[in-house]
Amino acid sequence: MEVLEYAFMQRALLASLMVGAVAPAVGVFLVQRRLSLLGDGLGHVALTGVAVGVLTSTAPVGAALVAAVLGAVLIELVRARGRTSGDVALAVLFYGGIAGGVVLLSLAPRGQATNLESYLFGAITTTSPGDVAAFAVITVVVLGLVALLGQRLYAVSDDEEYARAVGLPVLALNLVLAGLVAATVVLSMRVVGLLLVSALMIVPSAVAQLLARSFRQALLLACSLGLVVSVSGTTASYYTGTPSGGTIVLLAIALFLVVSAAVAVREATGHRRHRRRAAIHAAHPHDHGTGCGHREVPHGDHVDYDHDGHLHAAHPTGSGVHYDEHGEHGTVRAQRGNRP
Repeated sequence: MEVLEYAFMQRALLASLMVGAVAPAVGVFLVQRRLSLLGDGLGHVALTGVAVGVLTSTAPVGAALVAAVLGAVLIELVRARGRTSGDVALAVLFYGGIAGGVVLLSLAPRGQATNLESYLFGAITTTSPGDVAAFAVITVVVLGLVALLGQRLYAVSDDEEYARAVGLPVLALNLVLAGLVAATVVLSMRVVGLLLVSALMIVPSAVAQLLARSFRQALLLACSLGLVVSVSGTTASYYTGTPSGGTIVLLAIALFLVVSAAVAVREATGHRRHRRRAAIHAAHPHDHGTGCGHREVPHGDHVDYDHDGHLHAAHPTGSGVHYDEHGEHGTVRAQRGNRP
C-alpha cells in the first residue's frame, strides 16, 4: 500500500493502533460511571501542561502527562473527600485547565506556540520516533493495569457502595482509574487532539455497550472498534487531506449512529413479535404434550389431545407452532408463535 511507503505514515499508523486500543479500554469504565466528560476535563488540564512545556522549552508531552495526572488525582480527592459533587469538580477542572493554558501561553515568546494547534486538534503525521516510544510505554502500562485490575475497576465503576461493602479499596481504585484516564489523554492528544480525545474514549465504548451482553465483551469490542476507526480514519485522512483527529471521530460517530439505528429497529421488531406471540398465546394458552392433562388420541403419524371436545395436535413449522383442531366441522388451523 502507498500509505506504508512513508516513514511518517508508518509512525502515524503505529500511534493510531496504540491509541485505538487504549482509549476505549479506559473509556468503557467512564461510560459505566457516567463520567463521559472526564476525558474532556483532563484534556484541558493537559493543555496547561503543554503550555508549561512550551514556556519552559521542555517536552510538552511529559509536562502534559504530569499536569493531567495531578489534575485527575485532585478531582478524585475533591469528589471523594470534599462536599463538592463530581460534576461541579469536573467543571472547575474543565475551565481551570483552559484558563491556565491560555494565561501561560500568553507569556511565551512569540513564535514558540505556533504548533499549539497540533496538540488541540491532533497532528498524527508529525509523530516522531521519540513520541512512538513514549506512546508504547504508556500503552503497555495502561493495558497492563486494565488487564490486572479490570474486575475491581468495574466493580467500583458499577456500584461504589457495594464495592466498599465487600472490602475493595474504592479510593485507591478510583485514583488508579483517574491516572489511567490522564495517561490516555496524553497518549491520544497527538492523534485526535486534546479537544477531541474524549470522543475516541467514549464513542467506541458506547457502541460496544449497545451490542455486548457482558462487560468483558463490551471491553474487547470497544478496543476492537477503536482500532478499526483509528486506523481507518488515519488512512482516510492521508488520501483525503483532512485532519486525522476529526476524521477518526467522525467515523466513530457514524458507526455509533448506524449501530444505534440498527438496535432500535431490532428492538422495535422484537416488541412487535412479542405482542403478536402474546395475542396468539392468549387465544390458545395451553401447550399440549405428554402429561398435559388431556386425553391422548393416536391419529396417523402423530398424537391428538382431546380438548373440550376438539382434538388438538401440535405441529412445528418454520414460523412457529400450529394446532390442528379436529372436530365435527372438519379441521381448523390456529397459528401461534414459539414461546420465548
